[in-house]
Amino acid sequence: MKVLVVNAGSSSLKYQLVDMTDESVIAKGICERIGTAGNISHKLADGRKFEKDVPMPDHTVAFSCVVEALTNKEFGVIESMQEISAVGHRIVQGGSLFSHSVLVDEDVIQKIEGLAELAPLHNMAHVQGIRACIACMGKDVPQVVVFDTAFHQTMPQTSYMYAVPYEYYEKYGVRRYGFHGTSHRYVSGVMTDILGKVEGTKIITCHIGNGSSITAVKDGKCMDTSMGFTPLAGVEMGTRCGDIDPSVVTFIMKKDGLSPDQMNELMNKKSGFFGISKFSSDSRDIEDAISHGEKDAHYKQAKLAQDILCQGIKKYIGSYAAEMNGVDAIVFTAGIGENSPALRAEVLSDLDVLGIKIDPKMNEKAFRQSENICISAPDSKVLVYVIPTNEELVIARDTKEIVEKL
Repeated sequence: MKVLVVNAGSSSLKYQLVDMTDESVIAKGICERIGTAGNISHKLADGRKFEKDVPMPDHTVAFSCVVEALTNKEFGVIESMQEISAVGHRIVQGGSLFSHSVLVDEDVIQKIEGLAELAPLHNMAHVQGIRACIACMGKDVPQVVVFDTAFHQTMPQTSYMYAVPYEYYEKYGVRRYGFHGTSHRYVSGVMTDILGKVEGTKIITCHIGNGSSITAVKDGKCMDTSMGFTPLAGVEMGTRCGDIDPSVVTFIMKKDGLSPDQMNELMNKKSGFFGISKFSSDSRDIEDAISHGEKDAHYKQAKLAQDILCQGIKKYIGSYAAEMNGVDAIVFTAGIGENSPALRAEVLSDLDVLGIKIDPKMNEKAFRQSENICISAPDSKVLVYVIPTNEELVIARDTKEIVEKL
């Protein structure tokens, strides 16, 4: 079975074609600048790749470019789209309606659209991606949707409720939803395999990237997570502020005369690394400035930005260890989590109270590696692993499982 995994954004469409016989990626790529000029970048498993500028006024045209790339005589990997058994779609927001992956029908599409208010930049783009696939491949090819929020639906009410009047939960669904659930689900699953059991395990998964979230996973299920009603909550991120006193919002709005939309943009696109460092939202730029020391003009602000993130992660690790009454393993994943030995070392320093010790050599080795690496010292009471995430594989597996039952 070959499964096409699709992740549609507002102006992009990422894809992977996965052979489920061995779960290998046959080809992958991305369509960018949809709605404007348009560009597709396509890469094969053997390393060959091509890029092409092509007008993409909408997602349907973008998906037709994906079809052309996959079936191209020179760079294609299949004879026709009939070789694809099913399509799996990543959906950011499933609200309280979806606690697991489901087969797509018109009712499901309408429910995803109905949740767009909770993720306006994402859900409508996902719907466009689904409809584009149907338009290009027909209604007979099964489509499956996998939700970022689904893994977090096991949280107890004490974890997902906010202490605002209960009526706002009843009327508008105001609650903690959590995000990056597919990633947390994947790496925590790998970690339970390493531990050799699911029941009785206490794992903290740290998905640290341009967007970051931390999750407490007990007995293989989400118990708590750092992101909230939106992906804005939790630790500092590339351009997001993370947790702040809510009164800061109204204070700044009054002082600068900002509208709700302007304040929302400030917190989501002008804060985090970008806001604190004053020059970049990219962790690589931040670490580069720090590595040059005080001779770098950005050193002081870059270090402050990095330190705020490290302290924030440390706080969540401590609170989740308390919430679960212990921790067996900590997992780092995603762009920064997988590739920043300096951040991991800083986060895990001075955690003697939890019995955490890292192996400096193994920590340094865990950089742009494709395998799972244990970075905790032999005498550490808590295992610490760097596990590369693979959300696309989770989507492909769920799609295969659902389609095989049809």
